[in-house]
Amino acid sequence: MDEALLRNLTPGVLGILVRRGADFAAAEDAVQDALVEAVRVWPEERPRDPKGWLVTVAWRKFLDAARADTARRRREDRVEDEPRPGPATSVDDTLQLYFLCAHPSLTPSSAVALTLRAVGGLTTRQIAQAYLVPEATMAQRISRAKRTVSGVRFDRPGDVGTVLRVLYLVFNEGYSGDVDLAAEAIRLTRRLAAAIDHPEVAGLLALMLLHHARRAGRTAPDGSLVPLAEQDRSSWDTALIAEGVAILQTALARDRLGEYQAQAAVAALHADAPTAEETDWVQIVEWYDELLRFTDSPVVRLNRAVAVGEADGPRAGLAALAELTGASPGTGSRAHPLPRATAAAAYLHERAGDPETAARLYADAAREAPNLAERDYLTRRAARLNTGRDR
Repeated sequence: MDEALLRNLTPGVLGILVRRGADFAAAEDAVQDALVEAVRVWPEERPRDPKGWLVTVAWRKFLDAARADTARRRREDRVEDEPRPGPATSVDDTLQLYFLCAHPSLTPSSAVALTLRAVGGLTTRQIAQAYLVPEATMAQRISRAKRTVSGVRFDRPGDVGTVLRVLYLVFNEGYSGDVDLAAEAIRLTRRLAAAIDHPEVAGLLALMLLHHARRAGRTAPDGSLVPLAEQDRSSWDTALIAEGVAILQTALARDRLGEYQAQAAVAALHADAPTAEETDWVQIVEWYDELLRFTDSPVVRLNRAVAVGEADGPRAGLAALAELTGASPGTGSRAHPLPRATAAAAYLHERAGDPETAARLYADAAREAPNLAERDYLTRRAARLNTGRDR
């Protein structure tokens, strides 16, 4: 396989797709899928016209993705903008597709990646960001998953745990920007809860409702990000909060604690606090400790470090963060590789009375930010601290 040839052909193929009417992001994704296909096919039978082959395959990939996106949007158009309380019917073709893509012949991580790409409508880049891996690595994982299931019969659907993981990631992607995608994840989780009696399904539904209830307070009228502590709590949807808390309490009463119930308990404590200052951070740390029993995720450890900083003081939070990142808790000498860890370190240094380090880390975090809203917010935090020091 001539990797140099593929690299040289990529810009031209991308340009052709854009000229044909594909938007740049979709064209990039289609070209990447075509490159993965070339890596699989060319060693056995290299085409006479490599560029023409790539254009044909990439354009077909783009059309397939566009059709899938159109179908998904049609399904979303049938859903009201806001998820309403109450039961839902259990039959749903989209939910069935989620189970079929979570095939037993795939590893859970590969099944999740394939489902997010094929059914959830997420790009390879979005999935890679969710998994904290390079985009090329995720593209290879999805390609292998496609090859694995290409010759199998879909008569053995996957397990509930894999489907829950997919729904959770789809919701997270929607919660960070695309409200329709979040509502679709809630709709499907409602249907799953109506179809099966499973405490973790209930836990995930409660988690989604509690987070979605705060949607209106997450951004200012100009679109800028509003952190949780500064949100107008009167804008939160109290009906969704009440429903989420009720579902969570019923699930917890069954004494079969799981990852999503523990996360929902943290969200409930935030939703229950009349003000940010009245948040029960000690209980939140305890729930993060419970959560770590189920998933030793670096993201969970990061969130726990911030909670420790609120419960026991910023120096304690920096010490917990240092255990995760390997950085010195007192100096903040470098940016952290884990997404949002640098922003957390900046916040804790600011609370600890070290505005110089905090400003530098906020600026570093802004450069790492995954979206424009976060970048603007972090940049403003850095500028505010630098202005204060200049006076």
